[in-house]
Amino acid sequence: MYELFQKGGYVMYPLLVCSVIALTFSIERLFFWINERKARNIKLLIEIMKEAEAGQYDNALRLGSKSRDYVIRVICNGLAHIEFSMLNALEMAAGDEISRMKRGLGVLDTIITMAPLLGILGTVIGIIQSFDMLGQMGIEDPKAVTVGIAQALITTAAGLTIALATIIPYNYFISRVEKATSNLEKYTTSLEILYQKNTYK
Repeated sequence: MYELFQKGGYVMYPLLVCSVIALTFSIERLFFWINERKARNIKLLIEIMKEAEAGQYDNALRLGSKSRDYVIRVICNGLAHIEFSMLNALEMAAGDEISRMKRGLGVLDTIITMAPLLGILGTVIGIIQSFDMLGQMGIEDPKAVTVGIAQALITTAAGLTIALATIIPYNYFISRVEKATSNLEKYTTSLEILYQKNTYK
């Protein structure tokens, strides 16, 4: 493996940095979502919504005040502003939660795009060097040129491997964000409906 790294040339170093960054952010996001899953409390959320439906907003806020469930945090933020601008409070809290969930995904997206391009750059540089060698040595030793081109393709393979390895966790994290966004929309809309229903009783 180390020999392949050396044969790839100096472009392999930024590719190595890309792989380390992608791995670091992927692990961090994985632990983030594990903790978010542990923090979910559907039973408590249902209790809060029942209290809100009964018009007991203070009780609902008290129940969810110490919860780490992201949906409950957003709902409680809305309940805390139930008398004034509840909708804006819900939107702001939901936006903060979604931004927190998306943290690091831009970096992974950049690496998915950058790694193959760096690989191609390394290959182009290697091919240029090979043709330069061909111009100096002539066609007497074509093996030296073909070996150089083969080595140049190592960077492309490395770049594609990094991109493929990164796109799997990236798509998984995107799907989790989309699911979380759907949950937030569902429960915030339900809270708005319940509030309007209680207001016009």
